Amino acid sequence: MKTLGELFPAPPLPADIRALPVSGLEYDSRKAGPGSVFFAFKGSSQDGRAFAPRAVERGAVAVVSESEAPAAFPAPWLQVPHGRRALAEMARRFFDCPDTKIRLAGVTGTNGKTTTAYLIDQSLRALGRKTGMVGTVEYRVLDEVRPAVNTTPESVDLVRIFAEVAAGGGTDCVLEVSSHALALGRVHGLDFHTAVFSNLTRDHLDFHTDMEEYFAAKCMLFAGAGGAAPRFVAINADDEWGARIPVAAGSEALTYGLKEGVSIRAMNVETGIGGLSFKISWRGEDYAVASKLTGLMNVYNLTAAFAALVTLDVDAVNAAQALSECAGAPGRFERVDRGQPFLVAVDYAHTDDALRNVIQAARKLTSARVIILFGCGGDRDRKKRPLMGRAAAEMSDYVVVTSDNPRSEDPLLIINDILVGVQKCETPYVVLPDRREAIRRAIAEARPGDVVILAGKGHEDYQVLNQGTIRFDDREVAEQTLASMGYAGGGERR
Repeated sequence: MKTLGELFPAPPLPADIRALPVSGLEYDSRKAGPGSVFFAFKGSSQDGRAFAPRAVERGAVAVVSESEAPAAFPAPWLQVPHGRRALAEMARRFFDCPDTKIRLAGVTGTNGKTTTAYLIDQSLRALGRKTGMVGTVEYRVLDEVRPAVNTTPESVDLVRIFAEVAAGGGTDCVLEVSSHALALGRVHGLDFHTAVFSNLTRDHLDFHTDMEEYFAAKCMLFAGAGGAAPRFVAINADDEWGARIPVAAGSEALTYGLKEGVSIRAMNVETGIGGLSFKISWRGEDYAVASKLTGLMNVYNLTAAFAALVTLDVDAVNAAQALSECAGAPGRFERVDRGQPFLVAVDYAHTDDALRNVIQAARKLTSARVIILFGCGGDRDRKKRPLMGRAAAEMSDYVVVTSDNPRSEDPLLIINDILVGVQKCETPYVVLPDRREAIRRAIAEARPGDVVILAGKGHEDYQVLNQGTIRFDDREVAEQTLASMGYAGGGERR
């Protein structure tokens, strides 16, 4: 068991508390127990200081906070400049730096993080590696699957996962690294072996001041995020933001994309309803990839995964073969098939760029119509709503505007913001705030050969309303709708 003095970052602690034994690190007072250290973070709606007395009552031996101690607080109160960075540093010490015992591959960017992380992890597993994965859809610890709480969890939860993977003989862990995690210090000081950048488009500007601040947060991963710079970086050089990422001294840079001049280039791309095929050119050799995934965005995702795999000592031939056999991530252009004569796909697209990409992918699959259903989340960046509306109307043939996760906002007000963009085009559209009814309308509108895209929620099996959270899964509702229309065959998602 570590002592408080061994775990706490500088300056040295007073002698009377330095030797206190520490049993765990907690930021939730309900999980505090005898010997734990409680971290009192100040959140957007609650201040962790209010829960510090409860943590001490449950046995916490000390509290760490950016704020000053309340008067006459009955336990040691350690004030730090940055609470989450302190937690990250103490977590690494508490678990004996497991991030140095396995190789961490971090994937960041606006779109494609989840699919790219899945592709890397699936390929490593197929090649016999024992791995972990942390992302938006789920967490994997060796062979155990756990529900995801955040895209990138708090540092102590991350480091605990790394420790479990290392203790189980694991060699690698792949994680999605969100801009929130970078800005807040959740990955502070971690030892990344490989860092991957997919792209940057407008998102999360309810958290970041502007695109430059959003980009600066992403760049932190490539600078080391408080630790050493990654040994390898793989950057999408076709993306205008990717071309601006500074590569730190000590990092070996691989660029990827479709244009000439990159380290790893995708060429001879063919895509259709059955999937896609292309060649990856690297170090003077070509490697064939034939995937069930569709769309140009997945060419980038597969190429990014290839870049990461070769940095993780996977032979290029094996990397291409493993990627060819990978399935896509849940809720990423996931098809719902009950034998209907049109395609229904559920996708997580929730930015204007992601909508354009998924509609463009659908265009490659049919000469008929593309029908898009989407909404926008409440309590989030309002300015992207008309941009998403315009992208949907410009690119598709029929638009169904509905609710996503309205949270505390009035769904109709969110929809009004979306319609500012939709109405700039002459594309037919319908407004149905009830998402179940909207899905039924979108599918009922389809004719043979059409593609129906249910966008925005992807893998999510819930909807966050002002009244609370309810169970809602676009895939289930689509299956139920198709069944009610008499389509009984298949019943597959793929």
